[in-house]
Amino acid sequence: MSTNLWHERAAAQSIDGRAFIGGERVWAKSEQRFDNLSPIDGRNLGAVARCDGADVDAAVAAARAAFDDGRWAGKSPAQRKRVLIKFADLVQKYGAELALLETLDMGKPIKYSQSVDVNGTANTLRWYGEAIDKIYDEIAPTAANSLALITREPVGVVAAIVPWNYPMLMAAWKIAPALAAGNSVVLKPSEKSPLTALRLADIALEAGIPPGVFNVLPGFGHEAGAALALHMDVDCIGFTGSTRTGKQILQMAGQSNLKRAWTELGGKSANIVCADCPDLDAAVASAVGSIFFNQGESCNAPSRLFVEESIKERFLEKALAMMPDFQPGDPLDEASVMGAIVDATQLKIVMGYIEAGKSGGAKLLAGGRQARSESGGFYVEPTLFDQVDSSMTIAREEIFGPVLSVLSFTDVREAVRQANATPYGLQAAVWTSNISKAIQTARALRAGTVHVNQYDGDDVTVPFGGYKQSGNGRDKSLHALDKYTELKTTWIQIG
Repeated sequence: MSTNLWHERAAAQSIDGRAFIGGERVWAKSEQRFDNLSPIDGRNLGAVARCDGADVDAAVAAARAAFDDGRWAGKSPAQRKRVLIKFADLVQKYGAELALLETLDMGKPIKYSQSVDVNGTANTLRWYGEAIDKIYDEIAPTAANSLALITREPVGVVAAIVPWNYPMLMAAWKIAPALAAGNSVVLKPSEKSPLTALRLADIALEAGIPPGVFNVLPGFGHEAGAALALHMDVDCIGFTGSTRTGKQILQMAGQSNLKRAWTELGGKSANIVCADCPDLDAAVASAVGSIFFNQGESCNAPSRLFVEESIKERFLEKALAMMPDFQPGDPLDEASVMGAIVDATQLKIVMGYIEAGKSGGAKLLAGGRQARSESGGFYVEPTLFDQVDSSMTIAREEIFGPVLSVLSFTDVREAVRQANATPYGLQAAVWTSNISKAIQTARALRAGTVHVNQYDGDDVTVPFGGYKQSGNGRDKSLHALDKYTELKTTWIQIG
């Protein structure tokens, strides 16, 4: 689609900012609303319901009623499968609309909203739909005079709180396994990017998910999010976001009903490139492309690049040659590969880290400035720092922007030590031709995913999550069902 056509659609786009509770669109009970500003150019996309505790009570009550009467939980896995597959088909049918909403709301390039977010959302819904009628329960190997059945049951009412960087896809990572298992769901998207979550609620109803089973509450974390985490009738909460907020979620879960709480949190991922890297060009392209993808607003972004000293000069030459390819452009231009930072607050944070890098002694090789300020939106140049050490702020804290810090090493064991010297443990990578070194390094890196000779490998079949303060949750794969089901033992005495 041409850039002009995307802009025409954007100009004509109207949003429905009302919450979705019990199968109906409603404004917040308080009637409070907030403006939804696009990071592309600062325009007001429309008013969105500012939900709070009263709306949470209503949504949880609707979800509980739906769960208790079995309108969804009581359906067979094969029946839920058919609905979820239809849900996926409808996501693709409305793909252009959803992609436009995602780009307008969050600022990512439209090409990725289509290829990554829409397709990934549909694929996730379809995959869990296809999987759910192929999972068997167990019979324990007890004595002959007893029969012990081990069965999975839906946990009940699931609250899902998702971030602003992949609003639709990360919602799907949570709602797809939760719904497939038979739960009712209350989804709270970030106030910075609520639009696709609200549209998904309409599509879910069209697909055949009964009213009350899937509810969406836009609002602020300290209001709607906190009310969900503290609610006594929420059985489980899945959260993706910052480590600071994740700690608060865990505390609130303990303060209330000890609901199970699953957190997928921040990261400061290390990308280690050894001198015996099998393909230096591929390593450079991966390092640069992975950190600048989604404007650097990815929890798993490889923001710390460790390069062996003997190849560092060649590596940086190649990396600098690629930097012009990642200059931010119009997110509605399908040729753009980097778009806008989500809002003015995040822009200020990113620019603050860039200043901290310069004042802290790192050498700025490229970027470091705000871009496209005439647009009224929020853009940052792809930024590359050299001569970084692990004590610097830009090497320790999660920036969540297009900023790459380069550190050097002479011994891979020292690179691993520094890579692990962080409270995070989400992802990491090592590039080497030596299979023994690759395996030993992968084992030594304390991260939920370790890539070898690539960084972007990803599939719904593999779990996503981290060690340490990157959280305790695992999205994707069949393992995600563990979060949203209870194991029940039924012991039957025979004779």
